[in-house]
Amino acid sequence: MNTAYLDMIQGKNPGVTPVWYMRQAGRSQAEYRKIKEKYTLFEITKEPELCARVTELPVKEYGVDAAILYKDIMSPMVGMNVKVELKAGVGPVFNTPIRSMVDVEALDTFDPTKVDYIGKTITLLTSGMLDVPLIGFCGAPFTIASYLIEGGPTKNYNKTRGMLIGAPDVWDALMTKLADMSIEYLSMQAKAGANALQIFDSWVGAVNADQYKQGIYPHMERIIKTVKERYPHLPMAMNGVGT
Repeated sequence: MNTAYLDMIQGKNPGVTPVWYMRQAGRSQAEYRKIKEKYTLFEITKEPELCARVTELPVKEYGVDAAILYKDIMSPMVGMNVKVELKAGVGPVFNTPIRSMVDVEALDTFDPTKVDYIGKTITLLTSGMLDVPLIGFCGAPFTIASYLIEGGPTKNYNKTRGMLIGAPDVWDALMTKLADMSIEYLSMQAKAGANALQIFDSWVGAVNADQYKQGIYPHMERIIKTVKERYPHLPMAMNGVGT
């Protein structure tokens, strides 16, 4: 196996600069475009053989040093019985945004068996299909929360920051549930055979350092500490945009 990515992320010198892209499978590929004519993103992720094929496509076409599992940061919401729609040109949309403690308490505890197809995809990929490491990932609690609270994508995150600052008890309860989900979701991917893990906090740049330390960092620390205790051999990376 090409271990350049794993060597780099563990502080070793791989001899080259390893390359991979966050959205490797996409519109730049003719075969991917043909698949998307028949299937939505969520439909692809629910078919392990098809999802594995899509994940492998850019590795074969571009010769990158790592594969990243093809799925969306909202994929685990199925495991919490949260209904999400991916609207073309918009993004994830929720018809019933979370605004109160009652809404948070109504969220189910994450059940990994409801997304077992993701584990099956990972096992397919890491059982000889790939000659590069496979990166599993999850969306960080803040970024997931922003969609749940706003009801969809936003440019200002006013409702999200409003809850963080104005209703810290509700915020903490929501973040605790999402952190629990992240731990079990990442653990499921590790158990299935992922070679490395990454946490994407795409929108965390919307808060300042004090807000992060107060309402976000404790949950991130728990996620990372717990997963690393369970899988000490597995390297982890963090990606935060605009921060």
